[in-house]
Amino acid sequence: MSRLSLTLAKFLLVPAGIFMLAGCDRAAPEAAQGEGALADDKASLVGEVDRRYAGELMPAETVYLPDGREFNLGALQGQPVLVNLWATWCAPCKKEMPLLDALAQEREGTLRVITVSQDKQGTSVVEPYFAAAKFALLEPWLDPQAKLLEHFGDGLPISILYDASGREVWRIEGDYDWDNASAAGIIDEGLR
Repeated sequence: MSRLSLTLAKFLLVPAGIFMLAGCDRAAPEAAQGEGALADDKASLVGEVDRRYAGELMPAETVYLPDGREFNLGALQGQPVLVNLWATWCAPCKKEMPLLDALAQEREGTLRVITVSQDKQGTSVVEPYFAAAKFALLEPWLDPQAKLLEHFGDGLPISILYDASGREVWRIEGDYDWDNASAAGIIDEGLR
């Protein structure tokens, strides 16, 4: 083969090989948890209050603590509850967690704040995160099968406020600044 033929063959084969490799990605197994969502999280905007589901009952899903204790959310009646779905790989979620802990402290006795991890790895990633964060009132509730996320949608974080009768008041998809006057106002809706 001539030198020109070899150069031409390399010039044509290299792009063809790259094209073939790129095509393999389409048949690749499911991406790592949160991989696709991370790009969306970086561009996350402050969530907005959504009242479309107002009046719906809290789902009767069971969540777990790392020590194995179970809790059915459907049993949370008698006190307003803010349920927050989050994950350790979700940057806006992690940004919200200290604010939610402060909210739980500020509203202790009138509002229960429950954060439920949607991490598939469960205890192995949530416990170290909670140990490092040293939250005062938040507990490391787990939903490793992401049943709640299936119920509420596919974006994280998501927060849902329920009144004392267990009926939804509103939900917020996306991160939210829980330390401002508008947050206090919308939370008061659920306390009435």
